[in-house]
Amino acid sequence: MSTLPCDHTASSDVFGRRHHAILLAVFFVSGFSALAYQVGWQRLLFAAIGVDIESITIIVSVFMLGLGLGALLGGKLAEYAPHKIILFFAVAEAGIGLFGLVSPTIIPALGEALTGSSRGMVALAVYLFLAFPTLLMGATLPMLVEYVDRKLDNVGVSIGQLYFINTLGAALGAFATGFILFVFLDINQTIYAAASANLLVSAVAYLVLRPKP
Repeated sequence: MSTLPCDHTASSDVFGRRHHAILLAVFFVSGFSALAYQVGWQRLLFAAIGVDIESITIIVSVFMLGLGLGALLGGKLAEYAPHKIILFFAVAEAGIGLFGLVSPTIIPALGEALTGSSRGMVALAVYLFLAFPTLLMGATLPMLVEYVDRKLDNVGVSIGQLYFINTLGAALGAFATGFILFVFLDINQTIYAAASANLLVSAVAYLVLRPKP
């Protein structure tokens, strides 16, 4: 009789560790995809709007601005509906993936539309183009920090683990995109691969990590 509670506790602990490991794995893949997008989108945007210090500054600045605003959005969503964080995360990853699939078609058209435009107009157009995916990318970290903090009750550990694993994925994504993926795939195929990874992350989050009713 006395072994049943212990077995149940051990089983729950194993499930909790497995759940946490899957969460970290999907966030690693999310970070990997984000930097694959940044490298791929930069290449396509350079071809569309030109390569100089101004265009580089516009693209990087807009990317970082979107991530920062997305972090604010993600934090608000996590506070508003903490029981739906994983659902929000899955939707965000699906949105990034779907945008990624259409982005290689949109960018050349954007470049044609901006021919002869001022730098201010180019900056605005690039921001509007990147606003949707970068907001979603930025929103994922604060949402998962809130989710993990509720499980561990230690915000320092939550932020440290998630930021580390996401940054590691991002660093490997930047390296792999430039030195491995571009060797075997073209830019569009690389972006499609990143989009597929986001859609996979979304499916795993929704089907595996989402709290069951």
